[in-house]
Amino acid sequence: MKAELPEKYEFAAYLSAKKSVDERAFNPQVRQALKAGLGPGSPANPQRVLEAGCGIGSLLERLLDWEVLGCADYLGLDAQAENIAFARRAVPGWARENGWRVKNTPAGFLLEKGERRVQARFETRDIFDFIEGSSGSERFDLLAGHAFLDLLDIPAALPRLLGLLEKGGWFYFPITFDGLTLLEPPVDPALDEAVLRAYHASMDERLSAGKPSGDSRAGRHLFRNLLDCGARIEAAGSSDWVVFAREGEYPADEAYFLYFILHFFEMSLNGRADLPAEDLKAWLAARREQVRRAELVYIAHQLDFCGRRS
Repeated sequence: MKAELPEKYEFAAYLSAKKSVDERAFNPQVRQALKAGLGPGSPANPQRVLEAGCGIGSLLERLLDWEVLGCADYLGLDAQAENIAFARRAVPGWARENGWRVKNTPAGFLLEKGERRVQARFETRDIFDFIEGSSGSERFDLLAGHAFLDLLDIPAALPRLLGLLEKGGWFYFPITFDGLTLLEPPVDPALDEAVLRAYHASMDERLSAGKPSGDSRAGRHLFRNLLDCGARIEAAGSSDWVVFAREGEYPADEAYFLYFILHFFEMSLNGRADLPAEDLKAWLAARREQVRRAELVYIAHQLDFCGRRS
């Protein structure tokens, strides 16, 4: 069955399509270190959890599935209202399918399973607006950012983010891009190299509200960035995306994921002086045909981190 080009691209659908890709990628050593260090919490003293850029709630589902969260108060923030609306629908449905009792509350919903009890809420809010509004009064036991830090000016943003943690509080930053993208088979070696060079440069040059908002080598830089903030790294490891077809088909909804990755290329590279428009158009057409024929192999190198605020 051919994987035909989507009629439209929706970011929430992309986040849903990449869940199976992320599931293979999360580093087990890092998540086990997080689970062992964070502790399960208790009804009298629940874990206070904040996720920045929570998307459609996929990481909350994983933290529940891995039993990282025992008794917890979870707050997920995302600047995109459509992501939050999706999360509010999807997470309770996922929880019911996985044996959780779900009760609606004024702020969100309560998840219960055995002795585990997680109060969850999702809000449409930018994390830095949240920091400004909190006036430094709110502190958390766990700060998570899934595929998030590589979208920021990390040296400027990281001290503010870690400032949300209690002393000794934990951070978990999985799926942080680290400068390597591979697509096979080749289209044209010289053109492939030019496209990937421009694509990574577009991450480094990206601006948001006139300010830097990207780092194509965020993963490797985090080793120094975290130490510069006085944080202690407890575990780090690779979390590469590896996507390829099995018996002529991509698993789950991963064809849509690949088409969306190519959509990212198009949106990032249109109009760049260092890549002629006709070259980009031809490259995208060839890569989309590879997806349609279930031939494209896609690899992105990423790193997971967990640790504590010293």
